[in-house]
Amino acid sequence: MKGDSRNVTELLCRLFVRDRQNVNDPEVRRRYGMVVSLVAISLNILLFAGKFVIGKYIALSIAIYADAMNNLADAGSSLISLVSFRIASKPADRKHPFGHARIEYVTSMIVAFLVLHTGLDVLTESIGKLTAGTSDTTYSVWSVVVLGAAIAAKLWLCLFNRKIGKRINSSIMKANAADSLSDALSTSGVLVATLLLYFFPSLWFIDAAVGLIVAAVIIWSGIKIFNETKNSILGEAPEEGVVESITEIVSEYEGALGVHDMFLHGYGPGKYMVSLHVEVDGSTDVFESHDMIDNIEKAIRDRLGYICTIHLDPIVTDDEQVNELRAKTGELVQQIDPRLRIHDFRFVAGQTHTNLIFDIAAPFEVKLTDDELIDAAAGQVASLGENYFAVVTVDRE
Repeated sequence: MKGDSRNVTELLCRLFVRDRQNVNDPEVRRRYGMVVSLVAISLNILLFAGKFVIGKYIALSIAIYADAMNNLADAGSSLISLVSFRIASKPADRKHPFGHARIEYVTSMIVAFLVLHTGLDVLTESIGKLTAGTSDTTYSVWSVVVLGAAIAAKLWLCLFNRKIGKRINSSIMKANAADSLSDALSTSGVLVATLLLYFFPSLWFIDAAVGLIVAAVIIWSGIKIFNETKNSILGEAPEEGVVESITEIVSEYEGALGVHDMFLHGYGPGKYMVSLHVEVDGSTDVFESHDMIDNIEKAIRDRLGYICTIHLDPIVTDDEQVNELRAKTGELVQQIDPRLRIHDFRFVAGQTHTNLIFDIAAPFEVKLTDDELIDAAAGQVASLGENYFAVVTVDRE
């Protein structure tokens, strides 16, 4: 199945997606979306038609009928996906300066609601048939043929969506892949029920019982899609490796002494607006440092495709006292938690007291509150001497 799926997938991509390797191009993404959506729509309509006729008019099976309605919902979802990819590929304009790629999150949410609605409909009808205390479901060899073909088709569609979704990093394709897999499992249950009813006619309730199981699988799939899409809309951590890739590019420049306060704002799969602070030697000519910052921004844009804005942070590097205090303060803060680190360190000496001003970069996994961290850091700094005071800002990352 995997080998056949891979061959058919590559054939379809070669035929209908020009420049298919350039997956960051909105037009290429649109073509991928069009191919996957049209294939899914065609398959689901065929499956719906076959199951609907069998379930409604031949086998009189609520389980098969429910499976048919699920396929109809899938066809509608794929149609929504097709429209979303066309919208997402539109270039940025005055009203949408960051493009339209976030439409994929909206359509994924619509898919989730459609799946949930279908599951609740199936649940209601199955309960109704189960409570009736009788069943007019009959066995038909066509039921086995259609259900077997549907299972194979849905497994292939799952692999198809998963492969293309991974290739172009599409949340809606990944959601549809999960939905196709749950459909295959649901249809397998319907097929088992059909065979059981043939061999054990007294099990009149098996059709409605499987309908309940199908409903549960559909509802769970809808909840899962909803939850994943909700996280994308609310905002979540960037994809694995994104922060590392940006940091690696910055570290290639000798004058970049440190990176902190990095924020990534997602505007669709693989589309980020990035802002960060880069520490530079305060004694270096400001025009030289600014030129380096421009080069870093350009490198991030050219190599990763992210629009980047960098704030230049000058720090003292040629004062032994400041360097020593910075190092000691960093060590003291890490005694609170080894995951903590400091940046933007400044030293302001006065006649009666000395302020050590710095930010603490604290991972969200550190359970201490910001106030608790500030108090702990102040206590640690006080160990340097009674005249030392900490002025601390906590940055969560």
